[in-house]
Amino acid sequence: MSDWGDEDYRSGGLEQPSASQETADDPDLYFGSVDEFVREYLRNVYRRRVDGRHRCWAGRWWEYDEAVIRLEALWRSWENLRLDAATGMSVWWRDHADHHMAVLMDPEGPFASATEGEENLSKRGEPLPYVAPPDGMFPDVRVSL
Repeated sequence: MSDWGDEDYRSGGLEQPSASQETADDPDLYFGSVDEFVREYLRNVYRRRVDGRHRCWAGRWWEYDEAVIRLEALWRSWENLRLDAATGMSVWWRDHADHHMAVLMDPEGPFASATEGEENLSKRGEPLPYVAPPDGMFPDVRVSL
């Protein structure tokens, strides 16, 4: 968890909730990290032909700050919306996945430089390219809860 917003707690006299308070009422996460989410779910359900010209994707997505932030947002929103059996996944696809994936895969987007090499290309119907990040880069947050 980042320290973003910590200053709000300190300056406003609010007590920051402890990790046990934060997770006591939260449902268990299905995926333990953004890497697990991308590897096991997103790349397999969001199959697109990636040719580096019409759509771009980097197998080493974790080397692009904007991509990590957007993919983290996709993962966290998926974790929340999966609990809504009525419309959660529809909302996730419409409001989150389709928006962020269009930005990520745009030829002018964050992966614009990832246009060559087998690790950045996929054929129609194949999972999005994936290269494992360095060990420890995305620890399983379920372990620390």
